[in-house]
Amino acid sequence: MIVLSGGTGTPKLIRGLRRLVPDEEITVIVNTAEDITVSGNLVSPDLDTVLYLFSGQLDVAKWWGIKNDTFHTNKALQKLGINEKLMLGDTDRATCIFRSGLMRNGASLTEATQRLSSALGIKATILPMCDEKVDTMIKTPQGHMHFQDFWVGARGEPVVLEVKITGIGKAKPTKEVVDALEAQENVIIGPSNPITSIGPILALKGMREILAKKKVIAISPIIGNSPVSGPAGKLMSACGFPVSSRGAAECYGDILDIMVSDERDTVDEKDFPVSVKRCDTMMTSVGKSVALAKYTIGLFRDIR
Repeated sequence: MIVLSGGTGTPKLIRGLRRLVPDEEITVIVNTAEDITVSGNLVSPDLDTVLYLFSGQLDVAKWWGIKNDTFHTNKALQKLGINEKLMLGDTDRATCIFRSGLMRNGASLTEATQRLSSALGIKATILPMCDEKVDTMIKTPQGHMHFQDFWVGARGEPVVLEVKITGIGKAKPTKEVVDALEAQENVIIGPSNPITSIGPILALKGMREILAKKKVIAISPIIGNSPVSGPAGKLMSACGFPVSSRGAAECYGDILDIMVSDERDTVDEKDFPVSVKRCDTMMTSVGKSVALAKYTIGLFRDIR
């Protein structure tokens, strides 16, 4: 089973999927367009959330970072006048130092992620979407800013005029990503931000052509006209998409076979460009995550 993932909504789905499918049979292709350097080390927020989920370290109260982590280094840096863009816990920072050290010595992001997975005892296959550096940039009336500056620094408050992924023209799926996709028929697009979490993965050279040959089911991160979490609504509007599950389906386009919409969603199924199925997508407990994962897996039987 292959899952395309960002850093919050999709890990909740993976939490349920792991109770139905052995970790060894799960491959997660993860967005890296929100990566950023903090105090000299590469932070890959979406990758790290998935790594921490599979290694049992994830703080599931926040859905980022490591549970019970301490922040001594961050606080010491603040006293020295350094305010980091992201608040890194001490153990979380160790992950970033480990990754960055490997990459400074010539390892690719994929190789560094494989080393991290092995060190953390992870049996699933976790793959960054590409090894090239790409960045999601948000154009606002105040100028262009990195996604992390927009979402963390400015708390998502600026008006969004445009979203661009710099470097994407030269980026391509890694050999490991292509090999994983060639070996599997079923792909789940998790309920992550369609623009800045899933969008960069789909924008990689050749990715849509590969996925067009697969059975692809997406779970909408939108209920009614509001995202379940995060800035997806503001970003979708800026990119010309309706803020709705139908808008999410339009983002994904013709690679999609089925869109899973929430059972409370108000969008008329006749408005969708693809087949729509309904389920409770609010994964507020492990049981609900399992139920949604089981329902989604069962839908692959309906795709011819």
